[in-house]
Amino acid sequence: MKITLIGGGTGTSTVLEGLKKHKDLELSVIVGMMDDGGSNAIVRDEFGLLPLSDLRKSIIALSQENENNIIRELFTYRFTQGDGLKGHTLGNLLMIAMTEITGSEVEAIEMFKYLFSVSGNIIPVTLDKVRLVAEYSNGEKILGEHLIDEPDIQAKIVKFYLDKKAKAYQGAVDSILNCQYIVVGPGDLYTTTLANILVEGIPQAMQKTKAKLIFIPNLMSKVGQTRGLTLNSMINTVEGYVGRKFDYILVNNGRIPKEAYKRYIKDGEHLFVDDLKEVKNRGIIRTDLVANSVIKREKGDTLARSLVRHDSEKLERELYKIFRQGWKSALSAFLSLYR
Repeated sequence: MKITLIGGGTGTSTVLEGLKKHKDLELSVIVGMMDDGGSNAIVRDEFGLLPLSDLRKSIIALSQENENNIIRELFTYRFTQGDGLKGHTLGNLLMIAMTEITGSEVEAIEMFKYLFSVSGNIIPVTLDKVRLVAEYSNGEKILGEHLIDEPDIQAKIVKFYLDKKAKAYQGAVDSILNCQYIVVGPGDLYTTTLANILVEGIPQAMQKTKAKLIFIPNLMSKVGQTRGLTLNSMINTVEGYVGRKFDYILVNNGRIPKEAYKRYIKDGEHLFVDDLKEVKNRGIIRTDLVANSVIKREKGDTLARSLVRHDSEKLERELYKIFRQGWKSALSAFLSLYR
C-alpha cells in the first residue's frame, strides 16, 4: 500500500518513525523547500542550494537502526561553538558536500538513502528557489519562512503566497496521484503544511487523486499562525488551499504534560476548541496522541521549537487502523466481482 506524507518538518518525521516498521507500506514524504532560517539561511545564501534540514530529518526518520545508533547521532549533531560552525548540524554540512559531489540535491538524497538504508521515498516539493510571503490583518507583510515562523506581531495571516511562481517537482505529483492515502500534518499550519500546497501542481494533484486525505492538527496553537483558531476553522483554512475535503481527521484528546501546558498558556497559546461537525464520508478520530515527555532543546539550536509532540507509536496505531480498514474494504469489493 502506498502512503504519501506532505510536510517534511518534525511532525512529519514523527509520523514516519512510527509507520516505517510496517513493511507492507511504501512510504513517500514530500518535503517543503522554503525554510530560510538558522543553518538553512547559510545553505541558501552562501551555497545557493535549496534548504536541507527537512530533507535531513526525513532521511533520519526513515533510516534503519544501526549499531549503537552512532551514525544517526553524528548526522543530527549540532555544533555549539566555532566560527562558521555554530548552529549547523553535521548532517547539513554532509548534505552540502554530497550535493556538490553528485551535482544536485535529488542525487544527494538518493546517496544518503543508500548510506542510511532508507526504503521510502524523500521528495522535494519543488526545485525552484522561492520564499514565503504572509500578509497580516494589520496591513503588514513579511517575506521569508523564518520571519513568518517567529513573528514580532500578533496579527493574523489573511493572505499567504510565494514570492514567485514555483512548479511542483514531478516526483511529488506522481506520488500524490499514485498512492492510496495522503497524510497532511502535523506541522506549523502555514510554514510547513500550506507552504507545500502553495506550489503549482500540488493542490491540483490532491484534487485529482483517488487517495483518501488524512489531516493531523497540531496539539497547541502558535502565535502568528493558529492562535485564535478552532479545529473547524483550521480545517476550513487548509481545505480552502487544497480545494478538497479531508476524509479523516485525527484529533488528540490526551492531556498535554502539565509543565509544558503551563508554559504554553503563559505565552498566550491554547488548546484548540473541538468544534468539528460531523460530515458525511468523513471520519473524525478522537484519541490520545500526545507524547508524555517534554521535548528538550538541542545544544546549539537557537530556533523556537515546540515543547510537546505527537507520539509516533500512537499515531502509527491509529493510522494503520485506517489503512487496514481501507485495504479490507478494497479487497471485499474486489472479491464481490467474482461472486
